[in-house]
Amino acid sequence: KTRHQIPTFEEVMTLCKGKIMVNVDKGYDYFKEAYAILEKTGTVGQCVMKAGLPYEQVKSENGDVLDKMIFMPVVNLQKADAEAVIDSYLTHMSPKAFELVFNNDGPEVLRLIDKVRSSGARIFINSLWPELCGGHDDDRAVELHEPDESWGWIIGRGAKLIQTDRPALLLDYLRAKKLHN
Repeated sequence: KTRHQIPTFEEVMTLCKGKIMVNVDKGYDYFKEAYAILEKTGTVGQCVMKAGLPYEQVKSENGDVLDKMIFMPVVNLQKADAEAVIDSYLTHMSPKAFELVFNNDGPEVLRLIDKVRSSGARIFINSLWPELCGGHDDDRAVELHEPDESWGWIIGRGAKLIQTDRPALLLDYLRAKKLHN
């Protein structure tokens, strides 16, 4: 409960127009509705929609709208079909990025990360919780004072996009490593 009025998606996108990229984390169920608002606000190129579903399902549910938006597949690298999901997206749409989710950093996970990186797609890793990034999370960087084993590891795997609850500290780390101005 809050005293603050929560803005609509249209109000948010109007405010963000020309300023930032917006990652719509839980918007897949409203894919077509979101696209209509993005068209209306002129922000189609500023919004990333995503889903942890196979390409065939996303395409059948959204048709041509999928081709008009920036779409990022979310792939759980622990699932048996992870490589097939990656391959289907690479074959049919060449995504600009993949969000990769994994609870360990074993050889198979590393192989799949390398496969995505080698495809030319960017790698997005969520460092909020250890089970999303093989234990290389924000708390490890900050509370355990192991940023090289956290953010450094993520960057070393080729991730160009990191979701964090500690943006100022991550920026400090990147600057110290001469990876950010």
